[in-house]
Amino acid sequence: MSKPIGYYTNYTPGDGSYLESLQEKYGSTLEQMTKREKLFLVSTLASHLCVAQEGETRDEIYILSVDLQAKLPASDQAGILEALVAQIRWGQNHEQQ
Repeated sequence: MSKPIGYYTNYTPGDGSYLESLQEKYGSTLEQMTKREKLFLVSTLASHLCVAQEGETRDEIYILSVDLQAKLPASDQAGILEALVAQIRWGQNHEQQ
């Protein structure tokens, strides 16, 4: 079961923020969006955060991205996505030398 966006963000009900207007328009769990629309937002936000991050991406990671898409079913791809998001948000990340 999905949790409301306030669980994941700094949104406080009644704060008049952009997150409040987002919740009012699309629902507290963004249930008014299709799966495709949610995936689109994931990809654009990930791209934006990636560009803002210092450093380069190793060639092997580009190859890995192709392999993950070709060799894993959609359910496992979504699981890897969930694991990556948790690591980005809460985990320890290896810093490139």
